[in-house]
Amino acid sequence: MKIFKIAIVLLFFSVSLFSEIEDYSLSSQTYINSNIKILDTKLLNFPHVHGISALAYEDGKLYALSDRGVLYLFNLILADDKISKLSLYEKYVLTNTKGKVLKKKKCDSEGLCFYKDGLLISFERKNRVLYCSRKAKKIKKLRLNTLLENNANYQSPNKGLESVSYSKRYGLITIPEKPLKNVDKRYHTLYSKDNRWSFTAKGSVTDIEFIDTTHVLVLLRKFHYITRQRMTALVEVDLEDCNKHRVCKSELLIKLDSDKGWKIDNFEGLTKVGKNKFLMVSDDNDSFFQKTLLVLFEIKN
Repeated sequence: MKIFKIAIVLLFFSVSLFSEIEDYSLSSQTYINSNIKILDTKLLNFPHVHGISALAYEDGKLYALSDRGVLYLFNLILADDKISKLSLYEKYVLTNTKGKVLKKKKCDSEGLCFYKDGLLISFERKNRVLYCSRKAKKIKKLRLNTLLENNANYQSPNKGLESVSYSKRYGLITIPEKPLKNVDKRYHTLYSKDNRWSFTAKGSVTDIEFIDTTHVLVLLRKFHYITRQRMTALVEVDLEDCNKHRVCKSELLIKLDSDKGWKIDNFEGLTKVGKNKFLMVSDDNDSFFQKTLLVLFEIKN
């Protein structure tokens, strides 16, 4: 028993010595034929910060959304193409218009972006997009494309609205993790209220972010439950180069495969932090065996 107590104490002190962010190497290999340059990767060790599924960045502030209905606010310093400092200073719980905490199926929050003076948040299970304050209080529910309004159209409750983005040109754009039922499964589709853009499916969609006025960056993943193989990919979609069937030109920018030596995890969140520069984050699923990784990368010209 005494040895057990000593072990517990040593474990406690070893955990307490971890810094909140640590350098991390995604791969020891040199990669070529990629349009992406990975600038920096950090392993996050913030106590009680888990399940991050979306990001939004603005003026040194990084909003990180948990799929358990919690919004974290960090101070972020980027310097010399590195994640120099990240500090947590606020946490909000998603609430309805009356200030009551969202519960059960209503709080599976997955996508995040800025909108007006607040935030847009997309949800799975009870699929919808809410306009919320920056302190995570619901202001109103927004109208979506009619195909997205019916939960019965989704492949499963857990394959819903993983992501959301907004532009003045196209308005609110969102996309299911998997193609809807009764559509061509070879393609993913981005939906605005009155339009749609399809592109070749290469995995499950976990986030989207505008690169510029007409190009969208799509984050995708694959996971094999038996072999534990993971794949993360980034695809660029041109919303103005589409055929008569609304299938648009797309380009695979990079593919990170654990079978090829990449030490990746479950990447779900994406946000733009500068011209052609982005952050992506992995969801640790509140699991001891998974990691929260924050990756800074650049799309090469």
